[in-house]
Amino acid sequence: MSKTNPYILVVDDEPDIRQLVSEILEDEGYQVAMAENAQAARLLKKNHEPSLILLDIWMPDTDGITLLKEWAQEEQLSCPVVMMSGHGSVETAVEATRLGAYDFLEKPLSLAKLLLVVARALEASHLQQENAGLKQQLMFDIEPVGKSASMERIKEQLRRLAQHEARILFIGEAGVGKELYARYLHNHSGRRDGAFVDVAVGSISPENSSVEFFGKEENGKIYQGLLEQAHGGTLFLGEIAGMDKATQARLLSALESSSFLRVGGSTPVRVDVRVISSTRTALADEVKAGRFRQDLYYLLNVVTLEIPSLREHSEDIPNLLKFYVDYFVRQEKLPFRKFSMAAQNFLRLYSWHGNIRELKNLVQRLMILGAGDDIELDEVKSALGSIAEAPKFLGAVPEFFNLPLKEAREHFEKNYLEYHFEKNSGSVAKLALAIGMERTHLYRKLHALKIKR
Repeated sequence: MSKTNPYILVVDDEPDIRQLVSEILEDEGYQVAMAENAQAARLLKKNHEPSLILLDIWMPDTDGITLLKEWAQEEQLSCPVVMMSGHGSVETAVEATRLGAYDFLEKPLSLAKLLLVVARALEASHLQQENAGLKQQLMFDIEPVGKSASMERIKEQLRRLAQHEARILFIGEAGVGKELYARYLHNHSGRRDGAFVDVAVGSISPENSSVEFFGKEENGKIYQGLLEQAHGGTLFLGEIAGMDKATQARLLSALESSSFLRVGGSTPVRVDVRVISSTRTALADEVKAGRFRQDLYYLLNVVTLEIPSLREHSEDIPNLLKFYVDYFVRQEKLPFRKFSMAAQNFLRLYSWHGNIRELKNLVQRLMILGAGDDIELDEVKSALGSIAEAPKFLGAVPEFFNLPLKEAREHFEKNYLEYHFEKNSGSVAKLALAIGMERTHLYRKLHALKIKR
């Protein structure tokens, strides 16, 4: 298959339609083959794997739905399939989509819509193949680093949980790597060939969350939401406590019935998704406070797995330092450097309030800004700044300690972000890297705290 000239198989029992569609596609630069029935389609597909198939539903020997089901069962759907029908129904379209069809076109065909759907299907297929290649390349690299007893115990638990479909809630401090553990579980499960969709719940605004999660139908166009994107795979909901109440209600209904309606749609969409969630806050307290639905909490919290802070397995720090040095050498082509024994011992005793994320950022900072083969203790202390040596509290406590918790947290976050914002020359990109926060979430936080960019 050529990227510049994709090969399209047109399957239709009406000669005029076959010829018209083929001529239109050839004018657009596509290679085209034609089949008048299912038997011819099977042979052409087997001998020359197409980039896309346009498949009529009503044919004399085997109907298109049966043929699509046959290919799906034999795992031969290696390219997108667009169904065509002059006598289609909602039920037929739903069945075709459930079997893996990319889209459904009604006859008489709109040639403009045909070309649009073909272009989108080919683009989506190309991206899917690229992602599959990257996923295969990275799949075995995604493993929690460390050989301590606690790490070995968690990895063993994850491998056991991967053999079951129970929903799991990861609990742990910010920066402990909850997403990494979710990916590790996914890669050892029967869903490993499906998508792993990672969602930072707090980065989705309440007004957009319904479309983001459940998709949208508008003017005959379909936008797939996160649940559909994760069909056959795993949906990871990071920091689930940040989900608004309306989305909680819709998600509860979708998970209970394994189906939902897109925004603006009237046809139920069925999905097969395993949901893994994470939280850094006590979700039970959020339930008591009325901010999180109790029924959704119980639905998501079939199994709870607590991820330890880095302080609880500090013996893994030397391995983590080496891992991230190798990571930045490989990914960012930075010059290799190694931590001296004195630096490693110092970092084993460091408090690591930002956990593995803080350690990763420190390694990156030292490799970018430092020079020489060895990373010595003085350089580490300088990079950590006053945090490494400052006493916890001497003298008067900060004024905001006397405020209610919510106001105190906002006060701290505002001062913290303003300090680092100025330190990073007003660059949101540099700020996100320095504090270990996703940029979409950071923009939302800056807006909420009224910090001007």
